Parts: sequence; C-alpha cells; structure tokens
Amino acid sequence: MAKKLLILFIFIGSFQHAKAQENNLQWLDVELANYQYPYKVSTLPLHIQEQDLTMAYMDIKPKNYRGKNIVLIHGKNFNGAYWKTTIEALTKEGYRVIVPDQIGFGKSSKPLHFHYTFQQLAQNTKLLLDTLKIEKTAILGHSMGGMLATRFTLMYPDTIEKLILENPIGLEDWKLKVPYKPVEWWYHNELKKSYTGIKKYQLENYYDNKWKAEYDEWVNLLAGWTLNSDYKTIAWNAALTYDMIFTQPVVYEFKNITAPTLLIIGTRDRTALGKPLVTEEVRKTMGLYSKLGKKTQMEIPNSELVEIENVGHLPHIEKFKSFIDPLINFLKR
Repeated sequence: MAKKLLILFIFIGSFQHAKAQENNLQWLDVELANYQYPYKVSTLPLHIQEQDLTMAYMDIKPKNYRGKNIVLIHGKNFNGAYWKTTIEALTKEGYRVIVPDQIGFGKSSKPLHFHYTFQQLAQNTKLLLDTLKIEKTAILGHSMGGMLATRFTLMYPDTIEKLILENPIGLEDWKLKVPYKPVEWWYHNELKKSYTGIKKYQLENYYDNKWKAEYDEWVNLLAGWTLNSDYKTIAWNAALTYDMIFTQPVVYEFKNITAPTLLIIGTRDRTALGKPLVTEEVRKTMGLYSKLGKKTQMEIPNSELVEIENVGHLPHIEKFKSFIDPLINFLKR
C-alpha cells in the first residue's frame, strides 16, 4: 500500500511540475527571433520555388583553425542550437563548424507553400557552403538530419570528406509496414500538440522515462511555438516534412556512399515513423537500432560502427562524452 501511495505521489508531483512548466512557457516567434542561439546567427537569402526565403546558420571559425570543416545537420524536432556542446568540442580541436537551420526549422523561413525534398534541402546546404567558399567538409547528421546528410553525400561526393550519422532515421523503409497518410493527417496531428504531449513523447521515446532538467529546453522550443497565433504555419511545414521523410527513403542507396562513414548509434533508440498506425505486433519490429546499426554498417562501404549501450535517440545530449570521443577520433584519422 505504501509503495502504491509513493508511486501516486511521484505521479502527482510530476504532473504538477509539468503544469507549472506549461504555465511558465514562453511564447516563441515563428523564426525564433526571441530565442538566443549559442553563437552568432547569419542568414543566407534564397530564391527557390518562386519565393524569397532565408536560411539561418551559425559559422564558427576557431582561432586555431587548421583548414578542416564540418557541417552539423539537425533532426526534425530540433534546430542548430542543440549542437552547442558539440560545436564547443569541435572548435577546440580546430574545426570550422557550420550549423544551418534547414528551411522550415529553427530561425529559417517557414513558407506557406513548399515542396520539401531532401534534394532541395541538400541543394540549399550546398549553396551555403559555396557562399562561404568551403570546397571540402565532413558532414554530421542526426535523426532526420542523417537522411539529409546521406542525400547530400550522394549528390555531392566530391565535397564530402567524411560522413557521420548519429542515430539517423530512415534506416528502414516504413512504407513497407505503415499505411500512407496524407499531409492533412500529419497537419491535424501537429495542431494537437502541447507542452504535456511533447514532453511525454520525448520522455518515453528519447530518454527511457528518465528526465533531466537540461532536457527541458528542447521541449520548450517546440511547445513555445504552439502559443503563437501563426502556429498553423509551423504545423503545416512540420506535416510536409513528415511526408518527405515517409516517401523519400535513402535506405536503398547506402551502398552508393563512397565517403568514409561513421555510424554512432544509441542502441536503446526505438524511433520509427508511424508506430501509432500499426498493430502492436508490427510495432515491435520497428526502430530496433541495436539491429539497424549493424545492418546499415554492413551496407555502407568503408564504414564503421560505434554502439553506445543504454542510450536513446540523442547520444550528443544524453551521453556526450561517449558521443564526442569517437567522433573526434574518426575526424582526426
């Protein structure tokens, strides 16, 4: 009985904390004008798909720059700001670090109408590098950024010196298991989002129900947008990128990657698109990163795998040293 009461008190305390956090939630501008990134943010004007857009980015060149560059590509539920500690570690080693917010994300434009493809996002990123006069670089992609980094590497093999994939999504083709849903379905799903729901998703899917205070920021960034009167625009862009992820797999082209590749995989990860749309039996077969990492490493020529046990979807947030040490060792070779 005492144990049940303790569990009840913990639940009530967690709920009350969540409500307090939600009540103190900061309204966020569509392009995060009232949220400060860890480094200076610049913008690249783009004229694409018959409209003028801006792509935000950080470009950090250290005093001990030794001519080596790396591009960090964020995941779907994030932006360039969550690379702060990674940027610090890489610049300390003398790397110039370029961190773009892709169109539709972070401080970049949220167009009312846009045809999202990984090819288009890769082309935008290549234009940024050309503007910065960067001819050779390594590229690191996390989550959805792993799919984009893969597409970039396939499109611009002469630009990429090394490819790093950190818990990338798209290591399996979800179309084979999950019924297709139109963009409108994803859009209405996004409109339902709230602080409580966003935190619950991250708690269960990213952190194995073990929350730390430093994780709050990544919930607040998404939840703060839901308070904006233009949230529908953000939700629509999010829906379009879900459709991009679902319909544009890269898994069949891993064999064509020529760059030396490092896979950094938190093996506790179970991320997979469309899990709520399938049966429990099918769901158990999806997002098994302890198997997907090994399978992908065998498919990518000249690749190696670092598995981080008991870590989920965000190794560079959850267990930084286990992530950064193999990354730097790989880059130095």
